[in-house]
This record gives sequence, C-alpha cells and structure tokens, in this order.
Amino acid sequence: MRLKTKLSIGIGFLFIAILISGIIGIFSIYQLKNDARLILEDNYETLVYSNTMLTLMDRVPFDSTVFPEFESNLAKQEANITEPGEGRATVAVRSTFEQLKHDPDNDSLQTIIRREIYKINTANQEAIQRKNAVAENNARRFSNYTMFIFGFLALIAFTLAVNFPGIISEPVKTLSEGIKAIVNKDYSKRIRISQHDEFGELAQAFNSMAEKLDEYEHSNLAKIKFEKSRIDTIINQMNDGIIGLDENRNLLFLNKVAEKLLGLQEAEIRGNYAPDVALHNDLMRNLLKQDSPNKELKIYADGKESYFHLDILNVTNIDKIIGQVIVLRNITPFHELNEAKTNFIATISHELKTPIASIKMSAQLLTDARIGNVNREQEELVKSITDDADRLLKITSELLNMSQVETGHIQLKIEPVSPDIIIDNATNTVSALAQQKNIAIRINKHTNGNKIMTDPEKTAWVLTNFLTNAVKYSPEDAEIELTTSLKDNNIEFTVCDHGRGIEEKYLSRIFDRYFKVPGTPEKVGTGLGLSISREFIEAQGGKIWVDSTLGEGSTFGFSLPVHHA
Repeated sequence: MRLKTKLSIGIGFLFIAILISGIIGIFSIYQLKNDARLILEDNYETLVYSNTMLTLMDRVPFDSTVFPEFESNLAKQEANITEPGEGRATVAVRSTFEQLKHDPDNDSLQTIIRREIYKINTANQEAIQRKNAVAENNARRFSNYTMFIFGFLALIAFTLAVNFPGIISEPVKTLSEGIKAIVNKDYSKRIRISQHDEFGELAQAFNSMAEKLDEYEHSNLAKIKFEKSRIDTIINQMNDGIIGLDENRNLLFLNKVAEKLLGLQEAEIRGNYAPDVALHNDLMRNLLKQDSPNKELKIYADGKESYFHLDILNVTNIDKIIGQVIVLRNITPFHELNEAKTNFIATISHELKTPIASIKMSAQLLTDARIGNVNREQEELVKSITDDADRLLKITSELLNMSQVETGHIQLKIEPVSPDIIIDNATNTVSALAQQKNIAIRINKHTNGNKIMTDPEKTAWVLTNFLTNAVKYSPEDAEIELTTSLKDNNIEFTVCDHGRGIEEKYLSRIFDRYFKVPGTPEKVGTGLGLSISREFIEAQGGKIWVDSTLGEGSTFGFSLPVHHA
C-alpha cells in the first residue's frame, strides 16, 4: 500500500470519527431540546394560565373588574389544548364563565369553574410526568449510544496513534542512518525496508546509489586518469584562455591559449602562488585585480592586437569558495565587425552630406523668384524637401559624431571660452524653431564673467540639442529657461522646459544610445543625441544630468570646469 494511501486512510478515519461524533451529539441535543420544548409549550404554559385563573377567582370580591384578565388567560388556554380531556374541561370553563358574567355572586358556578380548572391542571401534570419519563429514557439511550460509539472510535484512534507514527518514523530513522554511513564513505551500507510504499522505493534507490558509489570508489585509477586527460584535452582545444586557481590562489592549470597570452609554460608555474607570478607578469597582475571581472582587455599576442572579455568564476562547494577559474574569451572577431560597422557608418554618413547639401541648395534655388515663380502647392513640396533634408543632415551629423565616440577618436579643441558665446550660438540655431511655436527662451546668466575650458563647437552642439528637445516637447506659447551659474569651481548650464516630462523609471536610461522614451510622439531621430552629448561633456571632464517630473517638465544640465588664468 502506498504511503499516500495510508495517510489518506488514517486522516479519513479521524475525519469520519469527528463527523459521526458531531452528528450524534447534535441529534441528541436536538431531541432533548425538542422534549423540553414540548413540556414547556404544551403543559407548563397551561399550568400558568390555570393557576392564574384560580388566583383571580380567590380575589374578594370576584366581580366584573377581574373578568377581563380572567377572559385573557382563558383565551390563551383555549389556544393551547394539547392533552386528552383538557378540551372538554376548557369548554366547560368557558360555558360556566359566560353564565358567571351575568351572575357573579353565584357560588355554585364558581365551584364548577374551579373543578374544571383542576381537571385541566391534573391532565397537564400527568402529561409532564409522562413526557419527563420519555425524555429521561431518550437521554439514557443517546448517552449509551454515544459512549459506545465514542469508545469504539477512541480504540481505533488509539491504535492508529500508537502504530501509525512508527510507519513513518522507523523508515526515516533507517534512511538517516544509511545517509550518515554514506557521508562517512561507508559505501557497503544497505537499507532493508519491507514496506511496499514510497519508503521501500526510496530504500531501493538508496541501495542502488550506494552500490554505484562503491563501484566508483573501487574503479580503475587508469579510468579516472583517462577522464582527466580528456577534460584537459577539451580545455586545451578551446579558443578561450583558461586559468585555474585553488582556494589559496595557487595556479592549478593553464590551457594553451592562456600560455600564449601570458608567455608562460604551465609545467613551470603549476602550483606557484599566483600573486608571486604576477610580480613579473603584467597580464597576470591585471587579471588578479579585484575590480577587473567582466571587462574588455586588449592584449598583444601572436604578433597582433587581440581583444578579450574577462570573466572570473568562483568555484564553490556548499557555499564555500574552493577556487577560481579565469576565462579570457576571444572577442576579436566581434570587435573587428563592430569597427567595420563604425567605419561603414562614418563613411556613409560623410558621403551623404554632400548630396543632401546639394538637395538643400536646389530646394533653396527653387524658391528664388529669379528662377521662376512657384505656386502654393509647389512651395509646400519644396518646404517638405527642405525639412526632410535638414532631418537627414541632423541624422548623418549624429552618426558621424557617434562614430567618433565609438572609435574613441573624439577630436576636441579645448580653449578658454565665454559661456555667452556658447549660449548665443545655441539660441541662434534654435530661434527659428522656437518662433514656429511662439516659444520664448528666457536666459539667466550668473557666471560673474568667468570662462570655461571647453571645445566651443561641441559644447554648443550639446546645448543646441538640449534646447531643440525642449522646444519639441513644450506646448505652444510656452517658455524655456536657460540658466548658467557658478558652482563648486564649475559653470553649470541648465535648460528647463514645462512640457510633458519623463517618467522616473526612464531617467536612468535617457542618455543610452538609441533609447527613446516609450509613448513619445516624436518619431524622427536616431536616439543618439543625448548619448553623444554625454560623451562630449564627459570627454571634457564635465558632468551631465537630467531631472524630470511627469506632467511638469524636464531640466537637462551639464557642468564644465572654470578656466583659471
């Protein structure tokens, strides 16, 4: 029988025992309650009415002042006739009482009423005795039934309580002893459980495991060496450099790629303390730095520069670090593809600037009256061509700037520059766009005449990008605040708009490449403007940031160091 079935039977029996006991108890209480209710409703109330009428008749004088109360109790008695003979006596009381109303002083009529009331009392008292005897018999019978069933269920429950825990605890104890023996490497231990349930299956599985472990423990050492040799071969055939360290940072192994990269032989340094080896090997020293995991390294090997991604993996056993594996993954092919992509984008972007400029020039000539007049629809087409050409120029400019960023060849011309020059260049560039939406740019200058060390062209490009975005996402007839201030030996530029704002969850990604805030209606652009802005500012030793509240607007800012003459 399965263990689950045994548990179900035991728990099911306890449930049935509780259910039966509850049903019997509830039925017994209900029956006794019903017997008591019959005595109370059928007989006791009649006695109350009868005794009240007798009391009223004993009043002196017994006249019409007593009749209403007597009439009320008699009516209640007429509605509560339950015993044999009680009805005839009640009718006689009613008939005699009607006569007595006309002759209150007739003693014989009063005597007849008292006699009939006594008959009513006698009938109900005898009924109370009879019903009380029945109730006692019912109580005694239910008590016997309850005691018998309770004793029977208690005996079975006691049997389960004594025997059932052993069904589970004994196999668990036996299995625990067997596991302890395996932990102590006693692989000859076997468990004997005769139960045909899950414990029996677990014992068979345990015995099979112990048998396999025993076979492994006594297996041929040559086979183990063969497996180790196979693993070593696999590691050596990998294109990634792999270095193994034990918990004390002693070198365990190097594969062939790692030997070439380090310029060392495994046989010469195996077992040596890795920091000691790093004293005479720059690459090993870089690999052992605590802040070096998960980064890209450029290594000169085999007569060429190669790129590797560093991963440092901890080898653990029961949450304890027992060694490290340093993996140098060769990413040179990917790096070369990325560089080819960057060069391709730079070349295409550069080549596109000339035909786009030609398109703009041609569109501008079409609007010149000296060439010829154009109608309204033609003017709109020319304007559309000019706008699209401007967008293409902006995109190609961003792609060219991004190619500089990706190649690390940002060309900076750092010189002392007045912040006013940068502000004038940026505001002049976006003034036409701002006028189209009737947006005012309010400028607040608090630089005290200080200059900054910067590349004016690239810094003006960043500020122009901030202002252009502010205009795009501001409503018509709005105002944009451009503020410069001196703070901590830096000059800060901030652009504040009152547009739709940015959700807080997107602020950390706003300067990522190609990122656009979801739900933004603006579809044009590459998503590179803010990323390029960050690269330009940080390349000059500055900082860039954004603060925004959804529904209230955004503030973009950057700071650059002050020039000291």
